Amino acid sequence: QVQLVESGGGLVQAGGSLRLSCQGSGTAFSIRAVGWYRQAPGQGRELVADIGSTGITNYADSVKGRFTISRDNVKKMVYLQMNSLKPEDTAVYYCKVSSIWGQGTQVTVSS
Repeated sequence: QVQLVESGGGLVQAGGSLRLSCQGSGTAFSIRAVGWYRQAPGQGRELVADIGSTGITNYADSVKGRFTISRDNVKKMVYLQMNSLKPEDTAVYYCKVSSIWGQGTQVTVSS
């Protein structure tokens, strides 16, 4: 059974950077695609980026060129490097594997 724990969120000014981490556990983590999602207040959850087991990546148009997803299968970690942050990036960020979600980490970008 995969379990996920996110970390790295916080408060940052517009234009700043944060790196989110998703620590996975369980034998299946390294062979699964992992996605980062976010949910802003009053809005639905949306895909930000995902990465396959072999490293193939996919990004939402709104974050292309600013965010980078990566993974370390030995450490069972997936990262989301977020640069040039904007106030509209403010949300709770979650990682997901199959139907399993982490608890989320808050990212707040001030203008």
